[in-house]
Amino acid sequence: MKLGKGEFCHFLPLIALFLCFSGMSQAELPRSRSKPYFPSGRPRTKRSWVWNQFFVLEEYMGSDPLYVGKLHSDVDKGDGSIKYILSGEGASSIFIIDENTGDIHATKRLDREEQAYYTLRAQALDRLTNKPVEPESEFVIKIQDINDNEPKFLDGPYTAGIPEMSPVGTSVVQVTATDADDPTYGNSARVVYSILQGQPYFSVEPKTGVIKTALPNMDREAKDQYLLVIQAKDMVGQNGGLSGTTSVTVTLTDVNDNPPRFPRRSYQYNVPESLPVASVVARIKAADADIGPNAEMEYRIVDGDGLGVFKISVDKDTQEGIITIQKDLDFEAKTSYTLRIEAANKDTDARFQSLGPFSDTTTVKIIVEDIDEPPVFSSPLYPMEVSEATQVGNIIGTVAAHDPDAANSPVRYSIDRNTDLERYFNIDANSGVITTAKSLDRETNAVHNITVLAMESQNPSQVGRGFVAITILDINDNAPEFATDYETTVCENAQPGQVIQKISAVDKDEPSNGHQFYFSLTTDAANNHNFSLQDNKDNTASILTRRTGFRRQEQSVFYLPVFIVDSGSPSLSSTNTLTIRVCDCDADGVAQTCNAEAYVLPAGLSTGALIAILACILTLLVLILLIVTLRRRKKEPLIFDEERDIRENIVRYDDEGGGEEDTEAFDMAALRNLHVVRDTKTRRDVTPEIQFLSRPAFKSVPDNVIFREFIWERLKEADVDPCAPPYDSLQTYAFEGNGSVAESLSSLESISSSSEQNYDYLSDWGPRFKRLADMYGTGQEGLYS
Repeated sequence: MKLGKGEFCHFLPLIALFLCFSGMSQAELPRSRSKPYFPSGRPRTKRSWVWNQFFVLEEYMGSDPLYVGKLHSDVDKGDGSIKYILSGEGASSIFIIDENTGDIHATKRLDREEQAYYTLRAQALDRLTNKPVEPESEFVIKIQDINDNEPKFLDGPYTAGIPEMSPVGTSVVQVTATDADDPTYGNSARVVYSILQGQPYFSVEPKTGVIKTALPNMDREAKDQYLLVIQAKDMVGQNGGLSGTTSVTVTLTDVNDNPPRFPRRSYQYNVPESLPVASVVARIKAADADIGPNAEMEYRIVDGDGLGVFKISVDKDTQEGIITIQKDLDFEAKTSYTLRIEAANKDTDARFQSLGPFSDTTTVKIIVEDIDEPPVFSSPLYPMEVSEATQVGNIIGTVAAHDPDAANSPVRYSIDRNTDLERYFNIDANSGVITTAKSLDRETNAVHNITVLAMESQNPSQVGRGFVAITILDINDNAPEFATDYETTVCENAQPGQVIQKISAVDKDEPSNGHQFYFSLTTDAANNHNFSLQDNKDNTASILTRRTGFRRQEQSVFYLPVFIVDSGSPSLSSTNTLTIRVCDCDADGVAQTCNAEAYVLPAGLSTGALIAILACILTLLVLILLIVTLRRRKKEPLIFDEERDIRENIVRYDDEGGGEEDTEAFDMAALRNLHVVRDTKTRRDVTPEIQFLSRPAFKSVPDNVIFREFIWERLKEADVDPCAPPYDSLQTYAFEGNGSVAESLSSLESISSSSEQNYDYLSDWGPRFKRLADMYGTGQEGLYS
């Protein structure tokens, strides 16, 4: 760090003192009187030189190397025979030595904060022999500190919090500044603290950096946060010292030092008398300057005439007191209520009780407003009874309703027809008398629940509702009947006195003492010879046989009339017919068949057996038909003479064949003969639409044309042939062509040839073609020329 002119003048005496001390330490060392040092092999002598610690001032800014000190040996006579060598940390790069004089200089600016000292080794050598004349010695060059680093707050900026109203001297936080200068030398690293911003509320200890409160009764509600600026200065705070600053944010936390207070001493609210129970009447709140738990409230009704009608609770979010209704309000009974309500903090601090009670009270007056209420019935439910035998127009009962308002308007009545859709009842609009409008049947509907409407004459929109439950009383108006449709059977081999059916009866009526039924046969059937009836006196009866054996072919069905009488007053009766079928039974008496037609079938075959035989025959026919259908749909080869698919069957014979004369392996004649017409095979799954005729024989044309026509014909045939296989296939043909159109070219046959070709035109082509014209012309003179 560079020093200003003023600061350099300030340090000038100190530097002079330091240089004096350094000069003493760096002066030529006293010589020892011991004998010179000899190399190994000679007797060891005492050291001839001793090194002390050297000091170098850091941050030297001069242009010349800085003188550090001088090394000198007793052996050195000053004649240049001794050479000095320096090694170790920084040797040659930072520190250099004059090998003749032993003077040590620093060539670079040194920083103590980077390295505080350097350890080096010195050696004195004989210049001629290059051998040491003194033992190698080690010495230290220490970097002398100067004040070139300001204090720094490594942990800043700081935040802290203390409770409001804290006493003077309350510790807030401790700040710490560090100085990179040498703390063991001078005052460069001795730091003192001071407060630049934050008075008069806070102070700081100069040596420790502890921040404390300086004023009492700091109120969070007045100011809840303070920003402090703390300075740290070295050189014990003296002029010329370096300094650094940091900020400290101090927040005052809340304490319960403010009691709750109602903004008003009284409140008034109007509520309608029709307001339902649990409805909110009003919200009141006591003000508290505190926050959080210190502002939590408790409300209670401490006095007033509405203690049982209203209650108050607290809203946890807003800290409001919520007044609600506990009972129905009635303007005609009471028109107003007065409540005295207290609000208090849940938690208090004993230190602040002297400020006064931490509670407050207020008065709440609730005015009940009159509203036009609907008529009110004298009873919430009217139970009534009427016999189902009552006549139309008879009175069942009466309902009554009145207007609860002070006007007491007249009331008119009506029945809500949604509850009496069949219009069984009527009501007198003025008196509320309910009468029957239709005949009643208990068995159809035993209880009628109807709603009666009461409307104010002056204001028909005000409607009250009353509920009437009309119970229909039973009379004996239903005759008894069989409990179920019985299916009774009797075996052909039945014995006399055998019970074949047990019967019971039901009655739609419900007598108060329960049912009692009496069973008997009608007068016409009482003396029959087939069946009898026995009353079991328990509302059941048994049907018994009176003779041995029954035959279906004679009579397959019997009808037995049963007379049933109930115990009502007057009693009612009915005749019910029991149908009895004659059946063929097994040894255990279980009916097998009850049809009389079974007797006309061949012996040994019942209807069930015949049906089973027919079902078996039908099943066999369906099975045979299914087998035949499947066999017809079975997939067959696409070509009639195709025995296997060559795509899936590869046969390898490893046979090289016998060459051109081998006619056993494969016959190529069919491929070489152009006049062979192949037998076109018909596909089973395709019906050919194009009928192909036999191809004509090929004309004698040059071989290349023949080959082209041959291949082209095969290609066209494969493209349009509907009988071709429906998959890609490789077809190979071998064809050598037909004979030449010129037939034989032998000269032996040319003369006797009866060729139709005329070569006379060759004579017209010039002398070059004369020879050919003579040879092939028709002129006789040209044959032997």
